[in-house]
Amino acid sequence: MAYAYRKQPIKALYLLFQLIALVVVRFPLWFVVNIPKSSRPRKSWSLKRAFMVNTLRKVMDMSAQAGSPVPTPDHTAISKGFGVKGVWVEPANELVTGDLKKWAEFADVTSVRIPGYWIHKRGTNIRTAAPAQPGEKVILQFHGGAYIRLSAHPRDPTANIAKGYVKEIESIQRVFSLEYRLASGAPFKPANPFPTQLIDALAGYNYLVNVIGFAPKNIFISGDSAGGNLAHALTRYLTEYQDSTEVKFPGPPGGLILLSPWIDLGTTNESLPDGSATKFIGTDYIGDRNGDALYAKAAFSGPHGLGMLETNPYISPGSLDPGLVVDFKKFPPTIIVAGGAEVLYDSIITLKERMARDLGDKLRYFEAPDGVHDFLIFGWHEPERTNALREINKWMQSFGVEKA
Repeated sequence: MAYAYRKQPIKALYLLFQLIALVVVRFPLWFVVNIPKSSRPRKSWSLKRAFMVNTLRKVMDMSAQAGSPVPTPDHTAISKGFGVKGVWVEPANELVTGDLKKWAEFADVTSVRIPGYWIHKRGTNIRTAAPAQPGEKVILQFHGGAYIRLSAHPRDPTANIAKGYVKEIESIQRVFSLEYRLASGAPFKPANPFPTQLIDALAGYNYLVNVIGFAPKNIFISGDSAGGNLAHALTRYLTEYQDSTEVKFPGPPGGLILLSPWIDLGTTNESLPDGSATKFIGTDYIGDRNGDALYAKAAFSGPHGLGMLETNPYISPGSLDPGLVVDFKKFPPTIIVAGGAEVLYDSIITLKERMARDLGDKLRYFEAPDGVHDFLIFGWHEPERTNALREINKWMQSFGVEKA
């Protein structure tokens, strides 16, 4: 059961016990066990990688049982700090139409003011929220965390992706990371179900176009894990309604970047015989070992119910359910990055094949054979991390993205 130790003082006692066991028992044991290459999850892994993946898996399990041990920035405030460039993003209810409007009304959610954070390339003197320069490109980034955890804040571990972008991508001087609202469900107070996050993402895109002044073709939407799910959903919405006569939409983005996207929130890929969901459980740090993934799905789907996750093209375009109808014919150039050791591998490959069918050579795919889920977050996951960032840089150049 997820969050069984969420209440104090049980939470503190549980975390203290787990921390002591981690340092005194598990660290030495993992070190000894993984000294022989034959004992590591993959023989090609270094001892350090095997150790780090074991540690991450245990930290994820602890978080699923007790919640975060420290407060995390969220949508209610701009969390300040040295060098933090936070801004407020205003609601964009006027852009909510069609099925999105129906889903929002059913779930009783609307667009609200939320924070976002700018991350700049080192050495630039761009002021926070400065107007876009002629021809300037920008990345709109959505963080991962199963829609229930983590943050867009520059101190969050997922911010390593945005920092990697401004370091390695020549045409990008700054990235905008949006603090979308996180979902929650029982045993906590239910809040922010689908399509809350898509509505927030739409507000972030509107901010870049109509406040900062970026041309839509110069915006690249990016997301990792659940953020990849959100990046896909926003792109689908913008392309499906770009010709709407009811609402004046900003145009579709110039490109889409999907990093280890959580692209099937249903169960079809999880139940594949010998599929990646079970085959790679020992090589990845995520996986539903304690009900955490089911909690995330229930919190995200909210009043819509878990059944919606199987066939909704906005939520599960990688689903194998025969009731799913999905295509990508209107999508912009896209690059997908995946790890060959991650539990989401099967659904990502399904997505890749479906996008390739519709996009042809507008789709680029990069796979790190020994990469774990969302490996671009981790500075120790080299050379895969840098190789992936450089591949994204090449991809952007190949589609005519000039240096800013």
